[in-house]
Parts: sequence; structure tokens; C-alpha cells
Amino acid sequence: MYNGGQAGLTFWSPNVNIFRDPRWGRGQETPGEDPAVSGRYAAAYVRGLQQPYGGGGHHGGHTRLKTAACCKHFTAYDLDSWSGTDRFHFNAVVTPQDLEDTFNVPFKSCVVDGRAASVMCSYNQVNGVPTCADESFLRSTIRGKWQLEGYIVSDCDSVDVFFRDQHYTRTHEDAVAATLRAGLDLDCGPFLALYTEGAVAQRKVSDADIDAAVTNTVIVQMRLGMYDGDLATQPFGHLGPQHVCTRAHQDLALEAARQSVVLLKNDAAALPLAPATHRTVAVVGPHAEATVAMIGNYAGEPCGYTTPLQGIRRYVKTALHQAGCTDVACQGGNQPIAAAVDAARRADATVVIVGLDQKIEAEGLDRTSLLLPGRQAELVSAVAKASKGPVVLVLLSGGPVDIAFAQNDRKIAGILWAGYPGQAGGQAIADVIFGHHNPGGKLPVTWYPQDYLQKAPMTNMAMRADPAKGYPGRTYRFYTGPTIHPFGHGLSYTKFTHTLAHAPAKLSVRLTGHHAATASSLNSTTHLGRAAADVRVSHARCEGLSIPVHVDVKNVGDRDGAHTVLVYASPPAAAAAAHGAPARQLVAFEKVHVPAGGVARVKMGLDVCNGLSIADRDGVRRIPVGEHSLTTGELTHSVTLGVEQLGV
Repeated sequence: MYNGGQAGLTFWSPNVNIFRDPRWGRGQETPGEDPAVSGRYAAAYVRGLQQPYGGGGHHGGHTRLKTAACCKHFTAYDLDSWSGTDRFHFNAVVTPQDLEDTFNVPFKSCVVDGRAASVMCSYNQVNGVPTCADESFLRSTIRGKWQLEGYIVSDCDSVDVFFRDQHYTRTHEDAVAATLRAGLDLDCGPFLALYTEGAVAQRKVSDADIDAAVTNTVIVQMRLGMYDGDLATQPFGHLGPQHVCTRAHQDLALEAARQSVVLLKNDAAALPLAPATHRTVAVVGPHAEATVAMIGNYAGEPCGYTTPLQGIRRYVKTALHQAGCTDVACQGGNQPIAAAVDAARRADATVVIVGLDQKIEAEGLDRTSLLLPGRQAELVSAVAKASKGPVVLVLLSGGPVDIAFAQNDRKIAGILWAGYPGQAGGQAIADVIFGHHNPGGKLPVTWYPQDYLQKAPMTNMAMRADPAKGYPGRTYRFYTGPTIHPFGHGLSYTKFTHTLAHAPAKLSVRLTGHHAATASSLNSTTHLGRAAADVRVSHARCEGLSIPVHVDVKNVGDRDGAHTVLVYASPPAAAAAAHGAPARQLVAFEKVHVPAGGVARVKMGLDVCNGLSIADRDGVRRIPVGEHSLTTGELTHSVTLGVEQLGV
């Protein structure tokens, strides 16, 4: 029941914070910068981890859990340690608008769609209040509006942090009262164990406060079967160490790594390499023999590693290996770059594997630069200049890297980003380089140029640009400046085209209850002389309000491949101007495998109340009336939303 004595049944995962700033050391743990992607990931992750079963739950759901997931870190948590500010002292100043349409989106999905058993509050303050002492967040939003069926837990020692480091309360007992009354149920740390009795004695905390916290926590234990007697008779009582590292699991790790590889550049279709032509390959760079670096942080013990060098050796007659750097930092004058250059001169092709590791980006360690560390760029350029054959650059990193020098280098034919691909990463990288797998990954974050950092302090939480102050905004939804690579970028060894098979040109939004009787629910705003009309989401009949979009994807190349259809929506211009809405935002995405020469139809439903609504400056969700533009690939389609008003 307890994973062979190695763990419990509760896992404080996933991390679904928005990857807002490219320097964030923990961005590697998240699904990226987009709220829609993060929300869908959050719900899927939770369902996969918890695997609920048994009837009788609220909302017609299941009561029992295989394991309990926890969505963290609520909320607006994406700074660890930067320029003298750390997560234990940081007060994130966030607008209601940014909370509603960015930071809180994945957490809502986690609870409402995924039915997570737990949510973790973060170390930081938001607008002057520690998140673990914020009743509007914990009790009103998570447990109230979203109806969490489980417990709320602090990040480890968060209560002590807001007492001792943030000086939010005068006494220990006041801190206990603040957090329990806000809605915290479980303290990761000794603070409540030490000071709750005193808070009760001083009548700052009631028995009812403690009863509620204990009940919310024990109910999850009960749902996990911890009070059901003989473990062997329970549904998962047969599981043991023999079920770890099975062939199926290891094959899944390899397939996940393959699908995560993003092809950033492929000049003149230089990739994939051909083993018959490229018999001798130089494999250079500090990550050529990567093992632990490939699994990033918060990773379990791998079944075994396949390094990039080992993966490439399976395809070629001779692999000439030189590290080129003594370590990933690659600093100092004693770097063995010359040996790597010599290997490149003697090879039919060269693969350079560079990037970051946990000494450069990690929990508690934000980056100060988007460039490759130390002399890595020098190594890449020197090897490319010397190589007599095609050069392939492979990047291992969690966050984006400014590789403009390599993007613009004609000697570097191909560039792959592999993230931190896990135990089978080396095999996956080789499979892509030599064409065994056709890459189909897309970037989950914007890759900014280095000079972006001078315009956007990590402490500025604003998502929206402020041109008057020279502030560029954040993520593809609000940043319109130059990029190294945009969000969603990713090439393939084949080519896909899109044809719109079906989508309506008009759709009416029906109003609920007494709102349907008059036009009073139709809000009108004027901004710079432009009128914008909209309807509050709370006034709309959202159930079943969806726009069907069917897209035919044709593979016009000569290789089978997987393609992700990304559908973006842009609101009416007047609404965007009046409310500061995103210029565009992802509203639907689906991956489809299409054989060479084949066509596959992708059917998607765009949720109007979620996907086509925008948050106004007060954080109120509104559906703009008028013409919405939908784009996917080379296609653009307009849908006009109207309001069905009864009795008019």
C-alpha cells in the first residue's frame, strides 16, 4: 500500500504554476506559459495519478482514490531567488485580471475538472497577504467556488515563514488563527503542532476550526483506503516492486521522451541524418554523456539511463566523443574545445549537446542570463566552423535559451530542444536525429532574446505590456516583441496543411434566469471612441455552449508524422481595447498522427464561456459580442457571437 515502504499514497504534485518569466528556476517543473495548456495538463495529471473509482461521490463522481494528488503552488508563485528577492519574502502584486485569466486558471481546472484531493498554498504573499493566510483564496475560492473535496496544505514551513520572515502576525498563536481561519487544513512542518494548543487556550482558535481541518484531511485518508483493513484485499493491494521498471513502463518513458523533442531548425532538410552516409559522427559537448541531468528535479530513481552518446552509437559505425567542456558551467581557460574541434574535422557529421542543469536553474535558483553558460557558445561555433559535414545542435534545458548565434549560423543545419527528457532521453534524441522518430513537439514557452531581461524585472508580475513605461509584457498572449522562437514553434520532417471542414459563422449566447428577459445584461463599454458589448459569463447559459471546429490535416510530405493542431482565438478589437484582452490565446489543441499522403479530421469543441471569454480589469469574466477570429496554421475563420434576448 505504501509503495514497498518507499513512499506514501499522497504525492504533492503537479506543479501547475504559470511559467511567467524565462529565468524561473522551477519553470522546468511546469507545463509552460499558457493557461489553457496548463489547465488541461493539470486535470489530466490529477486524473492519471488519482485514478478514482467507486461511486457515490459529489457531482456524480467517484469516492475512492488510488493515490492523492496535490496541485501547487497557489498562487502567483514563480520567483525563487532573484536580485536580492526570494520566495520567502516576496509580495507578488497582482491585478484581479491577471489572477483570473492567467495565474488561477490551472488551479481551477485542477480542482473543478481534475477533482484533485489537495491544493498547496505558496510561500509568497499576494497583494500583502500570505497565500496560506488568505481566506478569500483558500476558503472562498478553492473550497467555496471550486468546491474542493479534500484538504489544503501549506508549502513546507509556510506558516512559520509568514510569521518569522514576513512578520505578518504578532504572535505564534495569531499565525495559527490566521491560517486555520483562512482555510488551511494541514501544515507541512511543526508550526501548528507546536502552537495550536496555545491558540485554543487563548481562544483565538475554536474546536470547530480544528474539527474542520482534521475532517478534510482524514476524509482523503479514508478515500485512499487507509482504514479498510487487510491491504491485500483492496484493489491495489497486489502492487509491489515487481511492477516498477517493467518493459511497458520503460517503453512509455522512451515514447514520452521522443514526443517531447522539438525540432527548432532544419535547414535544407539536413535532418534526419542517414547512417549509411554519416558513418562517423562526432558527439561533443558537456551533455554528451548526460545521465542525472536528463531527469531534471523532483525525479524518482530511474530504471537506467541511455546517454545521448550511447543512443547515437547504436546508429553509427564510429562515434568520436569529446566533451569540449569540463562541465556544464564550461568556465575558465582550460576547456578542451580544441579536442572537440579536431573530432568534428574528422567526422561525417557532428552532434553538439549543450545546455543547462540543476546548478544553473533549480528550486531556489533563478537564472540571471538566457545565454548558454560559460564558453558553451564558443564551443558550438568553433565545432560548427571546423565540421566538414552537417552540424546538429541539441539543447538540454528546462527554460528557454537565447541561441540566436546558432540560429543564424549557416554551418549549423539542425537544432533540437529536448528539455530534460528523462532516463531514455539519449535514445530519444538519437531516434529523432536519425529519423526513426519524426519529431512533432511544440515549444510550451516563448524563447526570448537576452535583452528582454533588462525590460522585465522578475518582481513585476504584470502580464500585460505597458509601452509608456517600456514594459514589454509576458508570454505570447501579451508580448509582441522579437523572439528567438515563438510559443508553439516546432518543425517536422514532413509538411502538413489544414483545411476547414466545418465551423459555424454565427452563434447565439443565451442568458440565464431573469437576465434572459431584457437587454440589461448586455454590457457596453466605450474605449477610445470604440464601443464594446459583452455579457457576463455568470449571466450566460454555458452548458453546451460550444463552437464545433473540424479541421482536415493533410500530410503532404513523404514521411508519417504527428501534428498538433493549435487553435487560437482573437476577440473583437473593441473588446480587446476596452478590457486589455490578449491579442490571441490558445483555445483548443489536439495531436493527430497522419501517414504520408493521408488526411485526418480533427474535431474540436471550443467552450465559449471558457475559451472565448475575457477577464475585465476587475477580474470579471465576460463574453465579447461580435466577431471573433479563429486561426490554426494558415487558416483563419470568423465567428460572430450574438445574444439571444427573450421578450425583446
